[in-house]
Amino acid sequence: MKYRRPDMQEIEGQRHIVPILLLALCFIGLPRLGVGSDDGKLANMADSELANTTAFLDCTECPAMVTIPAGSFVMGSPTEEPQRSWNEQPQRTVTVVAFALSQTAVTFAQWDACRLDGGCSHDPDDNDWGRGDRPVINVSWEDAQDYVAWLSDKTGLEYRLPSEAEWEYAARAGTTGRFSTGDCIGPTQANFQGGAPATDCPGGEFRRQTLPVASFSANDWGLHDMHGNVWEWVEDCWNWNYFGAPVDGSAWLEGDCANAVLRGGSWAMGGRSIRSASRGFDQKDVRTRFRGFRVARSVEVQ
Repeated sequence: MKYRRPDMQEIEGQRHIVPILLLALCFIGLPRLGVGSDDGKLANMADSELANTTAFLDCTECPAMVTIPAGSFVMGSPTEEPQRSWNEQPQRTVTVVAFALSQTAVTFAQWDACRLDGGCSHDPDDNDWGRGDRPVINVSWEDAQDYVAWLSDKTGLEYRLPSEAEWEYAARAGTTGRFSTGDCIGPTQANFQGGAPATDCPGGEFRRQTLPVASFSANDWGLHDMHGNVWEWVEDCWNWNYFGAPVDGSAWLEGDCANAVLRGGSWAMGGRSIRSASRGFDQKDVRTRFRGFRVARSVEVQ
């Protein structure tokens, strides 16, 4: 199968961005080094202290999941944030109910389990980087829908892609800075284009490929790789700003629904494009080596 060559704007992270009992043990065994910064904690995030970062599995082949606590946060970027885009406005308070999110992006091993079981028909190219615990790439939004449908059928639970609001809420994990690490992030904390760091942040190595999931410390809510590695599909249709967007954490299913939102940036993008608020989009049938996804599902409130 032939895949299109990305243009230089995508490599720099500007394309369409406007001026998860074996696997669980592996993840649980990884040290949490407290990447999350103490700077910029949300005043209304008391519930964040209740975050349970212990991963759980709904089936042997399922991604490891973490329960994300209910709470409210300010979504988008403030006008004074360096390198922000106008499509990240207006900022608004969003209230999110508790849900579960995969600890990492879906891996090739997890995707291949779906394919071998007949739930996923597409056999994505690994770009000669390896499969196993590397994040699956060359998958479209439509392919991701096949995967969550397979998980739902296998477990009897309603798996789905996270909403854009859920994604940003989980990525921030109670922080308000440009990144969950604070106002800066470097190549020792995430896989991105280290030669193009965010303004006033340190640069470094550009690895030019994905890394195995959880190669870096988790954020304060136990989630890995919310910045960089693969650009993640979420459920929402694309809209050029947040005017009229839901404030209950649900997916925005109005607007340009031929295109879906992408979050988190990728290994090929510069620092500005892996900020917590940064967002992009593409057509739902597009497959590239920059794209992957993680899964979500609702949880019962005790």
